[in-house]
Amino acid sequence: MGNELSKKEIGERIANLRLKNGFSQDDLAKSIGISRPSLTQIELGNRSISFIEMHKLSMVIGFSLDDFASANFYHNQHLKLPNQPEEAIIEERISVPTLNINKFKNVLLYILERCSGKPNVGETVLNKLLYFSDFNYYELYEEHLTGANYKKLPYGPVPQKLDAVIEQMIDMKQVEIIKTDYRGFPQKRFVPLEKADLTKLKASEKDVIDKVIDQMSDWSANAISDYSHKDLPWEVTEIGKDISYELAFYREVPYSVRVYDEDDN
Repeated sequence: MGNELSKKEIGERIANLRLKNGFSQDDLAKSIGISRPSLTQIELGNRSISFIEMHKLSMVIGFSLDDFASANFYHNQHLKLPNQPEEAIIEERISVPTLNINKFKNVLLYILERCSGKPNVGETVLNKLLYFSDFNYYELYEEHLTGANYKKLPYGPVPQKLDAVIEQMIDMKQVEIIKTDYRGFPQKRFVPLEKADLTKLKASEKDVIDKVIDQMSDWSANAISDYSHKDLPWEVTEIGKDISYELAFYREVPYSVRVYDEDDN
């Protein structure tokens, strides 16, 4: 099969079958005895899959190798084995983010502590700093930082419930909003009125946030928006839809913050 299909084609077909049959990457990787990063690299076409691994995949998902290699693969709507019932499909278990309001507030306050004095850091830049902190952390550690949901909007990813959290923080005298102009455009700025409680942030969390701030906090709103538009999780999501954290595992350089070893098992 390796002579007929490229690694990229094989990876795309495996990803198609995995999603169609409701497997998360983690579940499928465990079921065939490889690591999640290894499966990610297979699906991206960056790692070859052995015959034994391919055979295990066919048994777990339920498809024939002939169907898999067929030129009509994408036209075949039923790749299950003949005796496999429809109800045998495994329900997909994806890590659903749940907003940790206290963690979100402390991350927000920490970013503002370091960045609110920069004239370019208005609402647009702040949204992107939060987004990359959350998604970079998830890609590295496979767990949520703040658990915020991000929606794809025309100007980039925007954390949901941000307005409600900010209103609460204003009432609690934790931040204030200043409306100003920056280079001729109206700008909403957030000023911290208290320091973040760093005891609420793990060293690994603070490290990820610091790296995002160091890389992007001096960028203009246009520059950081353009950069976010080329990040795969935002790029492949439909306008107005929530951006799945799982898509962080499909990032490539320069967006990927995790080094994947081809033989990482």
